[in-house]
Formats: sequence, structure tokens, C-alpha cells
Amino acid sequence: MLTPLFVALALLFASPTWAQQQFPDCVNGPLANTTVCDTSATPTARAKALVAMFTTAEMISNTDNGTPGVPRLGLPPYQWWSEALHGVAGSPGVFFASSGNFSSATSFPGPILMSAAFDDELIKEVATVVSTEARAFDNAGRAGLDFFTPNINPFRDPRWGRGQETPGEDPFRGAQYVFNLIQGLQGGIDPATFKIVADCKHWAGYDLENWEGNSRHSFNAVISQQDLSEYYLPSFQSCVRDAKVGSVMCSYNAVNGIPSCANTFLLQTILRDTWGFDQDRWVTSDCDAISDFINHNYVADLPHAAAAGILAGTDVDCGSTYGDNLQAALTMGLLNETDISASLTRLYSSLVRLGYFDPAASQPYRQLGWTDVNTPSAQNLAYQAAVEGLTLLKNDGTLPLSKSIKKLALIGPWANATTSMQGNYAGVAPFLISPLMAAQSAGFSATYSEGTTIDTTDTSGFAAAVTAAQAADAIIFLGGIDNSVEAEGNDRTAIAWTGNQLDLVSQLSALSKPLVVVQFGGGQVDDAALKNNSAVNSILWAGYPGQSGGTAILDVLKGKVSPAGRLVTTQYPADYVNEVPMTDMSLRVSSSNPGRTYKWYSGVPTFEFGTGLSFTSFALNFAPGTTTTYSIQSLVANGKSAAHLDLAAFDTFSVSVHNSGKVASDFVSLLFVKTTNAGPAPFPNKVLVSYARTKGIAPGQSVTARLAVTLGSIARVGTDGSAWLYPGDYSLLLDVPTAVTHNFRLTGSAAQITHFPVDTESS
Repeated sequence: MLTPLFVALALLFASPTWAQQQFPDCVNGPLANTTVCDTSATPTARAKALVAMFTTAEMISNTDNGTPGVPRLGLPPYQWWSEALHGVAGSPGVFFASSGNFSSATSFPGPILMSAAFDDELIKEVATVVSTEARAFDNAGRAGLDFFTPNINPFRDPRWGRGQETPGEDPFRGAQYVFNLIQGLQGGIDPATFKIVADCKHWAGYDLENWEGNSRHSFNAVISQQDLSEYYLPSFQSCVRDAKVGSVMCSYNAVNGIPSCANTFLLQTILRDTWGFDQDRWVTSDCDAISDFINHNYVADLPHAAAAGILAGTDVDCGSTYGDNLQAALTMGLLNETDISASLTRLYSSLVRLGYFDPAASQPYRQLGWTDVNTPSAQNLAYQAAVEGLTLLKNDGTLPLSKSIKKLALIGPWANATTSMQGNYAGVAPFLISPLMAAQSAGFSATYSEGTTIDTTDTSGFAAAVTAAQAADAIIFLGGIDNSVEAEGNDRTAIAWTGNQLDLVSQLSALSKPLVVVQFGGGQVDDAALKNNSAVNSILWAGYPGQSGGTAILDVLKGKVSPAGRLVTTQYPADYVNEVPMTDMSLRVSSSNPGRTYKWYSGVPTFEFGTGLSFTSFALNFAPGTTTTYSIQSLVANGKSAAHLDLAAFDTFSVSVHNSGKVASDFVSLLFVKTTNAGPAPFPNKVLVSYARTKGIAPGQSVTARLAVTLGSIARVGTDGSAWLYPGDYSLLLDVPTAVTHNFRLTGSAAQITHFPVDTESS
């Protein structure tokens, strides 16, 4: 959503003028004693009463993200665009003080790393802190109440520049991540009073920035109904239908010929008619996506674009197309005033649910202030999130570092990283602890040499790096990719290590010293050369670890904690980019596609989705007596009481997790399912159906992990997008690589458990 003008826009909009009279006065102002301020009326009734007072010009002027309000009614200006992807972040609606109170906010790791913890309670706790700090900023006039987060598009292609913002490539992981995140952000599932309003983006089929001349502003994502239902939409269904998010952002791209923000199949048929996105919730365009209708050759001019957006159900334009062109659209007869008022009613209904029109004393979140920002518990949680997500990919026993190691050489472009550890959509952190700072604080004699940068071919720094390494007891190379390589507006064309970083690692590996590579970045780079080099002793993936990233990394390296994170993406061989174009949205193996993600990829990954080592060893077993036969008809009958049949229980599997090593550690149980004979079409390689993170398992201790599986997870999605339970033989696969299996059979006749709507609009 950021553009090259983002910083300038942020400075323009994020000024104190937005903070003046932030809330309407329902006691003494012009709205007092009207239905707008009647707390016994429904949010929709209150919003309708407000919008009915607007003139046509006032309605139109309040359809863009930066609204002037209606001064004669005492309705102040409001900025719908604030950001909080992994902490309150810079945006047109958020501005930090230059010093003192509200000059910073807790900066958590990037979503890709937090997701790797596979700890849903952690995600909810992080989101709760973020929303608390966001509300405190709002109460001080330094933020809005609506935050354009989270990004839950599945990370389909490793080249995508924004994959770091997502929970990873798996739709089930994404669905669970967002279900918990939204509860923390909004204050529960569908609360009477929203804490803040979150925004699930980008709806839909969005995962391309600018790849080989294919721009997100004109790209048409051609997606089958099966792939939409099975892969691209589950995280949004969880966000909208199940977690009851307050807003959704439609994307720049078209889906099957129709721009997302004009696509009634997406915005009306699925979002509102099928998933119950009701009158207190609203849709925003991505910024300037309405004007992009022209790039898609969907309309001839901006008045037609503005009308198409409103009529499809895009309620607010992040941009200026609505404000500048809706009057012309009305004059041309392209839409009616009632179409505009319907959108404004949804927007202001949401603000009613945020307590925007109510006295501060009656609102639970209006009392939050600067003492609720950057609290000690929030700082500890940021550290915990970083530690839990760190993922060990290779280790020959070098980690944890021997206590005899006193001198470390920290080498590479990330060795002294600070702000780059925050990744995309970050705010001002209260502090940033680099790996070098953490090594020094941990008592090591630490020498730093950058050696090279992320993408240079200049080798002039190699000699100093090798000299530093020769004087050390162990070498820590910290590199990978960063926001100079992967970023909004920029896709990668290669997934090999950039620049000459591997050349430097190769020279360091010839020194016969313990060598650990710490790999940064949200998108994976091919580690085959490091994996196959026996002189590279360990590889630790660190993503974007946030404000306490350095401390978290050093605590793992020295063994204060054992890593337990798991990769949430497939690490492909570098040649993968030559086997399928980024513009191919299909998932399954074909003559021009080796398959996408762990579910369908037909090649051999460098590191598989779910890979993650520990400093100890675990023995896993399914509980004795685990069920082996299920009746489809009984499962469906028993599931009728669930809110949705796909969420009904299939079974909960008990797994014994025994720490057979010598180090206390968390353990993430990953449960997959596969079948070879159930249903009419080939099943994916395997499908993640449940997971659980068990914490603090002591050496010799056995604990029970309980893995709940739903009917939707066992079902197969057909070509029409609907899901069925099919009779046949299935296998449960536990862990990566598979440690133990359990076979079961579904009996009876096939049963449909979801009905995906028919798209009658798209080409």
C-alpha cells in the first residue's frame, strides 16, 4: 500500500491538525439530543441519522480516507488510514512525538517471524498490546481508531516483496493467525464496543508488486474457483466470518477480469451475502486503487471509476478519486445519493461501535494513556515473540556455543543492524538492540566487521572480515536479504543469496573455526550451498526480529533458550524462479508449473515448510486407542450444532511429546493429513490440519499435546470451490520430517460441507 510518496504523505497528513477536537461533542455540541448521540439506538440507526444531516457536498467530501468532517455539525476531521502491522506504525493517521511521551511504541517482530512460533496465544497477546498502545495514541490525538492491518494474503510465490508482512504460505496457518490477531486488536469476537477496528487486506488474490513489468496496478489475477476457495480465501473467511473483523481492504489487482474494488462477486456475493459482513463494517480501497480501474481498462474515466467503486461496495477511497469525481458521477446519472449514503452509513456505524460519539467516561478504552505504552510487560513480550519465532535450520552440535568460546567475530551486513530489524510498516521503537550490542552485553569479546553489503559485488571488505574472524573463537555471519531487496512495490527476480555474501561465507568457512550463519529477511533465499558445506556448522533463520532481535538471537546462540520455531514458507532451490512465472496464479503441478507451496510442490525443497530444529530431541507417539474409523454421516450429523459445518469437530488427537534429550525446550507439534484414494482428484502432498506449541518441556519429561481437527480440514475442495468429505483411507503425519503416522478411514457416502457461490460476473 505504500508508494514512493508515502513519507511525504505521512508528513502532510500526520500533523497536529488531525488531533484537534478528535471526538464529537454529544453533550453540548450540535449533535446533542439527536439520534446520533442516543446510546440506546442501534449503531446503524445512529449513523443513518448522522448521514441524513449531510448535504450532498458534505457526503462526497467525506468519502476519501482523509475526511474534513462536517464543522457545522461539530463532526471533526477524521483520518481512516492508520497502521499497526506489528506495532503502532508511521502512517497518515499516526504521528509520533519528537521526544518524551508517545515518541515511540513497542516494535514487535515482523509477522512472518511471529507466525513461525506457531503460538496462537502469543499472537493474541501481541495484538492486545498493539491495540492498547493504539488506543492510547488515539486518546492523545496521535492516531485514528481504524488500522489498515493485517496483511493476510498467503505467501504464494517466494519472489513477492511483501511476504514478510504475512503469516506465511499455508492458508490454515494464516486462518488461525488472523483469528487470534483480530481478537486482540478489536477486543474480542464482535464486541459491542470495538477497541480498534482492524482491516484484513488485500482482498483478493494479491501477491504481486512489480515483476518484470507486470504491475499490481494493472495485473489481472486469473484464479480458478477451486484455488480461490482452497487457498486464496480461507484466511479472509476466518477474518471476516469467524473473527468478525470491522473492515476489509480491496486490492489493486483484478480477479478474473474485474478490479477487486469493483468486483461484486468478491465484495457482495462472498463478503456480505455469504460471510455476513454486515452494516457495521466497511470496505476501503487500497490507496489509489479506484483510479487504477482505468489501468485495468475497466472504465473510461474517473467519474465512472468512482461510481463503479461505490456501487460494488467499496465504501471509502484511500485516495481522492471519490471526493474529486462523485459529483460528476451523480450529474451523469451513474449512481444515486442513496448509494453514497449507504457507504457512509457503514463507515459511521463502525465509528459508533468504537465509542466515537459517546462521552469518554462511558468508554472503557478512552482512559488509556502514555503509561500504557512501552510497558515492561510489552517489552518482555516483544522479546518473547522474537525468541519463539527464531528457527534453527541446520546444526551439527556447534550450537549452543561452547562455554569455552569467549571471542566472537560478528561479520556481515546484519551484524550491527538496528532499524532494519523492524522490517516493513514499522513505527519508532523505544530501543533497538543489534546483534553486536547483544553480544557485548552477553559478555563476549565481540569484534565487528561488515565485510560486505546485502547486494554488492565489492570485495574490498573481505580482508578485514577474515582478519577479524582469524582472531576469534567462533564466527557469526549475519546476512540474507532486507527491505532494499524485498519491499512493497518491488518483487525479486531471484531467490539466491544476493551480492557476494556466499563468497565471503566460503572464505570464512575455510578458517576451520565454528561458523554460524544467521539468515535475515522475510522471504527465503536458497541455502543449499550453506546446507551442503560441512564447514558451515549452523543456520539460524531470524526473519525481522524487532526491537529485541539482537538479544533474542544471542540468547539462542549461547543456549539460554532452545529454538523451537518452524518455517512458515518453503525454501525452494534457486532455479525455482525459472520454472514458473510469478504471474501464474495456479497452484497445482502442470507442464509449466512445478507446483506451489509445500502442498503441491513436486521438487525437492532446500528446507521444507515446517522445518525447525531444537537443542534437544523429542520422541512422539499418538495415544493408544486413537480412532481408526469414522462415519461421514455421523460426523455431519454431530456437526450440525456448530456455527458452520466446516468448523465442526472431526476429532482431537492426543500426542505424547517426550523430551529425550538434555535441554529444556518448547516443542511445536505439526499435524498433517494426506490420502491417495479419497475423492475424485489428486490430493495435495499433505495438508496442515492442526498444531500446538507446548512450552518448557524439561529433559525426561513427557507432556500431552492435544491437536484439534475440524471437518473442514479433512474435507476436499472440488473444482467448483465447494468442500466435501469423501470416503477412503487417510494418514495423519506428525512433525517435519514425519516422525510418526496414524491411519484412519472415512466410511459412508460423500457429503458436501460447504457451498461456494457461483461467479456469474467474471470473464
